[in-house]
Amino acid sequence: MEERKVENRFQFYNTLSRKVETVIPHEDGKIAMYTCGPTVYHYAHIGNLRSYIMEDVLEKSLRYVGYEVKRVMNVTDVGHLSSDADTGEDKMLKGAKREHKTVMEIARFYTDAFFSDCEKLNIKRPDVVEPATHCIPEFIHMIEVLLEKGYAYVAGGNVYFDTSKLDEYYVFSSQSEKELLVGVREDVEEDVNKRNKNDFVLWFTKSKFEDQALKWESPWGVGYPGWHIECSCIGIKHLGEYMDIHCGGVDNIFPHHTNEIAQSESYLGHPWCPYWFHVNHLNDKAGKMSKSKGDFLTVSLLEEKGYDPIAYRLFCLQSHYRKPLEFSFEALDNMSAAYRKLVKRIAELKEEGAVDEAVCAAYRERFAGALSDDLNTSMAVTIVYDLLKEETNGATKLSLLRDFDRVLSLNLTTAQTAEETDVDEELAAYVEAKIAERAAAKKEKDFARADAIRDELAARGVVLKDTREGVVWSRA
Repeated sequence: MEERKVENRFQFYNTLSRKVETVIPHEDGKIAMYTCGPTVYHYAHIGNLRSYIMEDVLEKSLRYVGYEVKRVMNVTDVGHLSSDADTGEDKMLKGAKREHKTVMEIARFYTDAFFSDCEKLNIKRPDVVEPATHCIPEFIHMIEVLLEKGYAYVAGGNVYFDTSKLDEYYVFSSQSEKELLVGVREDVEEDVNKRNKNDFVLWFTKSKFEDQALKWESPWGVGYPGWHIECSCIGIKHLGEYMDIHCGGVDNIFPHHTNEIAQSESYLGHPWCPYWFHVNHLNDKAGKMSKSKGDFLTVSLLEEKGYDPIAYRLFCLQSHYRKPLEFSFEALDNMSAAYRKLVKRIAELKEEGAVDEAVCAAYRERFAGALSDDLNTSMAVTIVYDLLKEETNGATKLSLLRDFDRVLSLNLTTAQTAEETDVDEELAAYVEAKIAERAAAKKEKDFARADAIRDELAARGVVLKDTREGVVWSRA
C-alpha cells in the first residue's frame, strides 16, 4: 500500500497483526466498515449485544474524530449450521421447528426483535443491512469464480473451499493446525467429502440436510449457501473490493473470519481487509453466555426486572472491549444506581452563562484522545465525571455532555427529563398502594413492616420522603 497522509490518528488493536495500529483507510477520510450481524433464529442475549454496543461505539468514535463511515451488516437468515464446522442442523430451521413457524416467519420476527433491542441500547442501525437470502446470485457467482481459479472443488454434491491452495490459512494465530482444528473434534461428525480437514462448504445441495426449508437452483443442484460465503459477498457488494475494518466477537475469529479472508482474497486476487476488531466474551459465573445453554439473559428480561437497558450499556462501557467481562445482577445493580445518580446530577445543571470555547476544546481533545487510544471507553466515561467537577458554567458542561453523548449514547442530558415526564401509571398505582400499606403499618406500630416497604420501594428506584403535607415519592 502506498503511504497515505493520516489526518485523524485513531488506533485500536488489530487482531490480524496482533498489535495496536493507527487506522489508515483505503480512501482518504472514509472508512468502509463491516459488522457480522445476527443469526435471527432466537433473541439476542446480552452477551451478543456487548459486541454490538462496542462496534457501535467504534463507528461513532470514528465519526467523532472526523471520518466518514459507511457501515454494512448482514443478517443470517439461512446457512448457519448449529456447528461452525459445517455440521448439524441449520439454526434457522431449528428455530422454525421450535416455534412451529416457517423459517421466514422466524427470520422476520427475530430480525425485528434484534433491532428493537438495538434501539433500546441506543445502537445505531448500520447504513446497510442485508439479509443473506437477498444475495443468492452473488454467492453463486463468487463460488463459480473460486471453482474457475482452482480454489474450490465439488464432492458428494457439495462445493468446498480448498484450504490447501493457500500459502497461509491460519492468518489470525500462530497456533498449530492441530490446536485450531475444528473439523475433527470428538463431538463433530467428520465430513468424508473434504480433501482437507479444514476445508469448508461454499454450497450445500439437496444431497445433504433434506429437510432444509430454503433452497435455490444453482449450477451444482438445488441447495443453499454455506455460512461463511455470505459476509464476503455482502461486504464486497456494498463496500467494494477493499474493506477497511471488519468487526465481530472473538468467537468469530476462527473459523468464520479465517474463512472469510481465505475465500475473499482468493476471489479478488489481492488483500481484502487490513484491520480486524474483535470484542471479548461476556461471562457469568458459569462461563461464556450462550444460547445453547437454553436459559439466557435478554434485554426484555432485564426490563422485566426493572433495569434501564442504558444502564447495561454503561456497564459495558466501563470495561475494555478486549477483556472478558463478568456479568452479575449485583454488578448491574451498582451500575444502575451509578447511572441514576449521574443523570440526576446532570439534570440539576442550569443552561446558564456563555459556552467557554477554551474549556470545550480542551475537553474534546481529551475525549477524542481516549477514544483514539484503543477505544478506551472507561477513560471516556471518567472524563464525563471530571467535567462535572470542573469549575465552569452549566452551559459549557451541557454543551460538552451533548457532544460526548454522540459517542457514549447514554442519554446523559435527556434521561431525567424523560423519566419525569413519562411516569408509568402502573408504577404510580403500585407506589401509592405501598404508601397506604406503609401508613397502615405505622398506625399499628409495625415499624419493621413500614421499613421493609420503604426498602422494597428503594430497590425499585423509588424514594419516599415524609413531609408535613404527607408522603411524597420520586425516582432515585
